[in-house]
Amino acid sequence: MSQNNSSTTAEHRESDQLITTDPGRGGLDDRDGHGGRQPRECVIESKDLDVFYGDTQALQSVSLEIPKNRVTAMIGPSGCGKSTFLRCINRMNDLVDVARIDGDLYFGETNVYESDVDPVALRRRIGMVFQHPNPFPKSIYDNVAYGLRIQGKTESLDEAVERSLKRAALWDEVKDQLDASALNLSGGQQQRLCIARAIAADPQVLLMDEPASALDPIATSKIEDLIEELAQDYTVVIVTHNMQQAARISDKTAVFLTGGELVEFDDTNTIFEDPEHDRVEDYITGKFG
Repeated sequence: MSQNNSSTTAEHRESDQLITTDPGRGGLDDRDGHGGRQPRECVIESKDLDVFYGDTQALQSVSLEIPKNRVTAMIGPSGCGKSTFLRCINRMNDLVDVARIDGDLYFGETNVYESDVDPVALRRRIGMVFQHPNPFPKSIYDNVAYGLRIQGKTESLDEAVERSLKRAALWDEVKDQLDASALNLSGGQQQRLCIARAIAADPQVLLMDEPASALDPIATSKIEDLIEELAQDYTVVIVTHNMQQAARISDKTAVFLTGGELVEFDDTNTIFEDPEHDRVEDYITGKFG
């Protein structure tokens, strides 16, 4: 991606004002080896992460490493904590008054829950696509351009919109109706528009919370093809209730089970063909869940 060069890194540091460099682990901008460090294959790392909603514990001591430019799937029965973990990555749980997070979660070399991290700047670097398409009641063009305008990045806006729509595999379908309302698009098109809006700001990570669960099979297939293509440029983390979908499109799979416990995290082929834990095999084969 373009942000892997030193000039773009400096631009991110100046515009996002994410944090100052931590001499213990380094700042976000050292993730690609600047400052003498070697590049890390791991982009997201949690260490003993606990999440509580009031008195209810939603995640129990979750530790895992999410690799760069791969698709990592989170699977498990309803209420097992997989979406909670996803929302921890870009601090969306900050918006829940009763939520409490203990433990560490790193984006590159930065613990995102340190007090000097700006959540808004963090979310520019870690985009998110939700279960139900949520386009703004604006034109297709204005939906994609929205975040860039907020950041003051209005130069070459037409090129940025076109590039994002092409990356989201939507350009050919909407290039002649960019001024039309985004709400007139089909559900699958709206979801791809939301993906275009998310990647317009050029994040490093894309979080997707069941992005195809509300779509028909044809639209779902397009989203799955798109996710595999996006992984060439982005680190993609997807929550899915569809185990077959995880098996089709992901490189790594994390299995969460009842009580917010991460039971197993491994290559997707290993999870589905030779899991280490009997509980995971029981879940994969449909004995429960």
